[in-house]
Amino acid sequence: MKQPLAYRMRPVHIDEVIGQSHLVGENKIIRRMVDAKMLSSMILYGPPGIGKTSIASAIAGSTHSAFRQLNAATDTKKDLQIVVEEAKFSGQVILLLDEVHRLDKPKQDFLLPHLESGQVILIGATTENPYISISPAIRSRTQIFELKSLTTQDVILALERAIADEKRGLGKEKIVIDEDALLHFARSTMGDVRGSLNALELAALSTKPDADGTIHITLDIAEECVQKKALVHDKNGDAHYDVISAFQKSIRGSDVDAAMHYLARLLEAGELLIACRRLMVCAYEDIGLGNPQAVARTVLAVQAAEKLGLPEARIPLANAVVDLALSPKSNSAYLALDSALADVRAGKSGDIPDSLRDAHYSGANKLGRGIGYQYPHDFPDHWIKQQYLPDSLKNRRYYEPAATGKYEQALANQLQHRFNKDS
Repeated sequence: MKQPLAYRMRPVHIDEVIGQSHLVGENKIIRRMVDAKMLSSMILYGPPGIGKTSIASAIAGSTHSAFRQLNAATDTKKDLQIVVEEAKFSGQVILLLDEVHRLDKPKQDFLLPHLESGQVILIGATTENPYISISPAIRSRTQIFELKSLTTQDVILALERAIADEKRGLGKEKIVIDEDALLHFARSTMGDVRGSLNALELAALSTKPDADGTIHITLDIAEECVQKKALVHDKNGDAHYDVISAFQKSIRGSDVDAAMHYLARLLEAGELLIACRRLMVCAYEDIGLGNPQAVARTVLAVQAAEKLGLPEARIPLANAVVDLALSPKSNSAYLALDSALADVRAGKSGDIPDSLRDAHYSGANKLGRGIGYQYPHDFPDHWIKQQYLPDSLKNRRYYEPAATGKYEQALANQLQHRFNKDS
């Protein structure tokens, strides 16, 4: 039986790995291991389809090592024993263990001494945070590397390689693919190169050649094979970023219907991660102290969406969009910080008042540190007038309340009360 395209296109050398330049690029850690042929066990973690198996395959191919692949959840201790026996015979085996976070204790206890001896080089693959999900015994014997999400251009490169490769890919077929179809394959799977390659192969195998034997893959065909509609875009992808921009600006402008429309376009294009990130930015940048409860609810909605995944993720995100779009808006907090940053970067700092300086060490009193500081909790309203800013900035005001919502109105009243008592 012919293996799927994504399987056939696995790298056989470290130079063929797409993306992950922070690990396999020139003079980077995994590249140095391979070049020196000094391999150690490792955990690779990140989203599905971004190169964990590819890196393991490439390491094995580049070092001419025996390579075996098992699944920690479904394969048995006996399967591990077979790999260990092979390692004893050949000297060393690279074992890619998928879902390594699901390795149970009996399998783990069996494997540990062989990791320590170096006969088995474990490359554990997981989508879970290994610092939380993997036992300390395994973590202490491995190096942990986080893989980064592939860019659209990374996935396009993988697709183009597969189309051109006559030995492992589709190069023997006469394929013409429209640019928007290629971009749709790359974008719609959210950086999952395995999913993109498999969708491409489905398109190639299911499209009837024309009279001269050409297989012409259009955007309509790509959409059918991926089962996701394309986000409207142009050659340079400008419209893609226009949608993201319009999404935030619609929330900022309190147009809930427009915001919902742009969220729908992002989700239909498979851009769940981008939608979540942009909602978090909107919450803190545009709503902020205008409605802190809505900000907190948005954080919870994003966490729920990330755990649920699409299509259910749309439900908490829809709630968050309505909440943020119709909330009172305020950007006063981050503008205050930006104003303070501008002063610091311009060299406007000055000496910290002696009364505020650290006074816990011996001799601080002789230097005048902490003398004169008044503990606010000892006074009515837990407040007492004293200087906190340096002399050169003592009358500087950074925070200017927007007072668009009840919460920030209360903050503004409190601030004014302090100023009235201060004057």
